[in-house]
Amino acid sequence: MRGEAMSNFDKLETRSADQRAADLAAALPQQIARAKQAPGFATFLADVDPAAVTSAEGLAALPVLRKSDLVSAQAASSPLGGFTVKPAHGFAHIFQSPGPIYEPGEVSHDWWRMGRFLHAAGIGPGDVVQNCFGYHLTPAGMIFESGARAVGAAVLPAGTGQTELQVTAARDVGATAYAGTPDFLKVILDKADAMGVALGFTKAAVGGGALFPSLRQEYADRGIACLQCYATADLGNIAYESAAMEGMIVDENVIVEIVIPGTGTPVAPGEVGEVVVTTLNPDYPLIRFATGDMSAVMPGISPCGRTNLRIKGWMGRADQTTKIKGMFVRPEQVAALVGKHEEILKARVIAARDGEMDTMTVQIEAAGGDEVGFARSVVEVLKLKGKVEVVAPGALPKDGLVIEDQRSYE
Repeated sequence: MRGEAMSNFDKLETRSADQRAADLAAALPQQIARAKQAPGFATFLADVDPAAVTSAEGLAALPVLRKSDLVSAQAASSPLGGFTVKPAHGFAHIFQSPGPIYEPGEVSHDWWRMGRFLHAAGIGPGDVVQNCFGYHLTPAGMIFESGARAVGAAVLPAGTGQTELQVTAARDVGATAYAGTPDFLKVILDKADAMGVALGFTKAAVGGGALFPSLRQEYADRGIACLQCYATADLGNIAYESAAMEGMIVDENVIVEIVIPGTGTPVAPGEVGEVVVTTLNPDYPLIRFATGDMSAVMPGISPCGRTNLRIKGWMGRADQTTKIKGMFVRPEQVAALVGKHEEILKARVIAARDGEMDTMTVQIEAAGGDEVGFARSVVEVLKLKGKVEVVAPGALPKDGLVIEDQRSYE
């Protein structure tokens, strides 16, 4: 599939950089103004002038909304925490994810924007999609069904489990495409082999787990082209693979930023950081929503011809909270330490062991400064004493870690 040209879902995918900037300059102030109509955002963005935010760079001055903020707001006020522009009963669906946290859902055209990914995976009219994402409480099943509807494919709402029935149904209805977690397709294929049943899958659109290269190759050896997306229950589709299989292309109706974990500060181009997403969904206008996932921006555009920003895909979790000497150290504390001294560019906390004792080293990237003052701030902010090392600007690794745990747990 690598490098294979494919038709586009719509004209948005091949916009020039200038056109993208102009479209965003028009859409972003409207979306922020719309968000401020929601009670939760009215407080959260109280000091923000929508007209002043016309670019991704402009978003960097706004606060970051975290899932914990939504959980707290939902527990304190209403099922959706006041972060939607209409009440919970105004939506077609309300879903529950672990937390618990509740997300709205609609049945309007491609509400979660999954059709773009399915189109990139070659799924469309004439296909029958065996949708093996769950339909109960969590929204994944409906997210992919909505996408299949957008590209004109039929759906077998299979859900999870019951592999014998899955095989029988796939054979009987002539399923040509699979949607689900990467590994469950192998379970179905292995069961089909055991039953002596030949299945007609030629395409797979997967998410919700790691697609290891060996597994993708196994599917390719069976004649199944497998592509993956990056989506969440709150945001819908964020980014997706195309046939070029070089990184993930950001969806056309979200803005992705990569920031230093625990902060809202963008990293330098190409550095690893936390994925923060702003959606242009008018019903659920999440602004600078921190996913907790790590990724990095890739340079250039995809060989498939789609021109939007690319990211490297999922690269771990941003929540690096670590217990040292019986105390939790959080990325937000490291960010607060950096903010206390204008000389500090970056900081990294390293947890290690000396015999049976925890140790903490705080590496501070700075061009000079008061090392004694830095040490005093470490105790004040992290509530722990540790060794302080001042290193030259640019010396710390650009891997997105602000807390590194070097202790062995084996």
